[in-house]
Amino acid sequence: MTDQTEQNVPAIEPIEPKETHVARQWKHSAPMLGCRYDPTCKLVFGTSMDMSVQRWDLEKDSHAQFTGGHESWVRSVGFSLDGTKMFTSGYDGRLCFWNAHEEIAEGESAKPVKQVDAHDGWIRWLAVSPDGKTIATAGNDHLVKLWSSDSGELLQTLQKHEAHIYSLYFLPDGSQLLSGDLKGQVHQWETSTGKYVRTLDAKPLHTYHGGQQVDYGGVRCMSLNASGNQLACGGLHKATNPFAGVQEPLVVVFDWESGKQIRTHEAKEIPRGIVWRLIHESDGTLVSGIGGQEGYVVFWNEEKLDFHKIKLPSPILDLDRHAIRPEAAVACYDGHLRIVRMAKKA
Repeated sequence: MTDQTEQNVPAIEPIEPKETHVARQWKHSAPMLGCRYDPTCKLVFGTSMDMSVQRWDLEKDSHAQFTGGHESWVRSVGFSLDGTKMFTSGYDGRLCFWNAHEEIAEGESAKPVKQVDAHDGWIRWLAVSPDGKTIATAGNDHLVKLWSSDSGELLQTLQKHEAHIYSLYFLPDGSQLLSGDLKGQVHQWETSTGKYVRTLDAKPLHTYHGGQQVDYGGVRCMSLNASGNQLACGGLHKATNPFAGVQEPLVVVFDWESGKQIRTHEAKEIPRGIVWRLIHESDGTLVSGIGGQEGYVVFWNEEKLDFHKIKLPSPILDLDRHAIRPEAAVACYDGHLRIVRMAKKA
């Protein structure tokens, strides 16, 4: 979120969950995997299973695409502080650098300015530090790597995980980085030194199925509340048949100071759901994008069960909150990138 204490920075508009509706949408030819607004919030980007990145201009309603960087699904996208540079990571283990604002003629595609073979196997998450100087990546090789967003140089490799790493999260001041893995382990690292600090155990998000002999679940996303005293980790539980995707969405909440679990959140009647993204509102409301058999934007307060949800036409695989307006971009399996307005219709 933007620091609203600075002069001339518009205040974040509060959401009205029960007024949530789809306000805009665009269709791509392949399933969308990830989405993010750029720092100006004038552009929104979606990553896709067809190895491309799609860009939509929210003011001009124009569209452009970025191709040639990846040889597999593109999962994550992030930006430099001024938004001019874009960073993507994919299941090919590659980290790519792009000119995010490049002028692209109709029918043509932008190409990457730099490609780095960053990991052995899938990169499942990319995060950019709050100051924009560091890119963190992690994935199936059990490693967290920190890169210079300017040069692409590898700065540090953080090694402690014993399972695939599913998510990363920089604390707002950038001093600490969290990495969450398949086994439900959340490791905390000191960003400047790479020093390991502690582990939070989100084991309710992990299932071992003896019959299928498979570990399943994982910390799929994380979010720290505005007060900085509670960390929410999202994923799934009750995985009775992992190969068939039979599970239910789950959020585990920790007291940040003690590292102890203080509650869980569940969602009612969402078949085969996985919590792919969590975002805290300033009032403590927890907003999530859930995909599985169906797609939902789900809202929790301090109660165990959700107090509101809206069903979308397709499973959600990512969600991103607009920095000011009460809106979220949602990446959907049916190829749509949808703008969900969490307030009354304009």
